[in-house]
Amino acid sequence: MKNILIIGGTKGIGKSIVDELVDENKITCFSRNKSDFNHKNYTHLEFDALSDEFPDMNDLDCLIYCPGSINLKPISTLTIDDFRNDFEINVIGAVRAIKKYLPLLKKSTSASILLFSTVATKLGMPYHASVSVAKSGVDGLVKTLGSELAPKVRINAIAPTITNTDLASKILRNEKVVENMIERHPLKKILSSDEVAKMASFLTSEDASSISGQIFNMDAGLVTFKS
Repeated sequence: MKNILIIGGTKGIGKSIVDELVDENKITCFSRNKSDFNHKNYTHLEFDALSDEFPDMNDLDCLIYCPGSINLKPISTLTIDDFRNDFEINVIGAVRAIKKYLPLLKKSTSASILLFSTVATKLGMPYHASVSVAKSGVDGLVKTLGSELAPKVRINAIAPTITNTDLASKILRNEKVVENMIERHPLKKILSSDEVAKMASFLTSEDASSISGQIFNMDAGLVTFKS
C-alpha cells in the first residue's frame, strides 16, 4: 500500500484519481474545496496550494498535482495578471509541492510524481496563449526533473485534450458544442475523467517503473492524426 498525496483531489480528474486509487493505497488529499467523501484509506485537508504552508508528512511514495486552469481568451483581452495567475496555479504550485516533499519521496523505494499538461502545448490553438505558456512550463519541469531526480524519483505528466469535468463546463456548455468538439477529434470522442485516472494509476504504479520525464498525450488523435 503506497502513501499518495493528491493535491486538488475533490473534483474532476483529481477526484477520479482518488476513486481509482483509494482501495489499494493510503490517500491524503489537499484541496481548497470541502470533501464529503469517506473511506478508511482517505484523509482530506482544506488547503490552498498557492498560499498555505504545506504541512509536514511522515511518509510519501507518490505526489500527484492536479490544480489547473482553462483561461481561454484572445491575447488582446488577456491581462498580464492572467498570465501570472495561470503560471502560479499550474507551475509554481507544483514546484512548491515538489520542493516540500522531495526529501520524503527520496526515502521511498518507489517514488513518483505526476503533473498535468495540455495538448495545447503541442498544437497551436487560438485563445490558449496563457494556459499554453503555463503548461509548457510544466513540460519543461517534467523533462528537467526526470533527468535530475533519476534514479530515485520518477516524474511524468499527462496532457489531456478537453475532458468532461466541471473545469471544462464553460466550454462544453451545451449539446451542440459537445458534438462539435467530438467531431474535431479523429477518434470522435472527448475524454472522461475516469480514463485519465486510469492512466494516472498506471504511471504511478510499478508497471511504469521504466518511464520518467515523459508527457503523455491523451488526445483522441487530435495532435497525432490529421483529420
